[in-house]
Amino acid sequence: MGYIRKGFSKVKPTLGNLQKIVFWGLVFFFGSTIGTVILLKWFPVISTPLVILRSAEYAMEGRWVSIHKDWVPLENISVHLQKAVIASEDPKFLSHNGFDFGAIAKALDANKKRKVKMGASTITQQTAKNVFLYPSRTYIRKGLEAYFTVLIETFWDKKRILEIYLNVIELGPGIYGAEAASQYYWKKTAEKMTAGEAQLFAAILPNPRKWNPKKPTNFVLRRRSFIQRNLILLGSSYFKPLLITQL
Repeated sequence: MGYIRKGFSKVKPTLGNLQKIVFWGLVFFFGSTIGTVILLKWFPVISTPLVILRSAEYAMEGRWVSIHKDWVPLENISVHLQKAVIASEDPKFLSHNGFDFGAIAKALDANKKRKVKMGASTITQQTAKNVFLYPSRTYIRKGLEAYFTVLIETFWDKKRILEIYLNVIELGPGIYGAEAASQYYWKKTAEKMTAGEAQLFAAILPNPRKWNPKKPTNFVLRRRSFIQRNLILLGSSYFKPLLITQL
């Protein structure tokens, strides 16, 4: 093995040195990520990798897209929107521990025959991706998503997960979070959003930069009907443990 010059001395890399580097690297990674998740149990999310990435994308395209992002507590977000996103994105949100293995199995089976891949991410997984990671389908990114999902479910309760999710989700070009989106599209606070408006917001979540809740396509309207059916199937009693402060 060769030598590395350092000043006038020679340092020979050893297996022990490499093990120390890896060890302290892992200590830093786990310590910083766990610490950040614990802090975000009480503090708002200021920005996310997605906001930075989208801003860079728009700049490279030569477009100026202003950022609309306002943090509000869960009790200031319409109960209709809380229900709609659960019915749309994760009907088992209140009962799973971060992963819906049944949905994952169905998606894997369906994707063998589909060109457009079907997703099975829970609200917790989407929150992990939106807050800590970046859009990608690599195995490394999915592994990190699973890691942060476990941390989130360990240190946050369901209300906090939903609160952060609804404050960071992308709901249009440069629009992040329920409050900013409601102000932009409906000219009202997120707290005053109606059931119909909330369901249209939930319907555009798969592609919020393409679809507009004020100008819904036939596909968006079909998704809204799907959300409405899910709300009926879940029943109002399903949401009581989560929404008790507003019911």
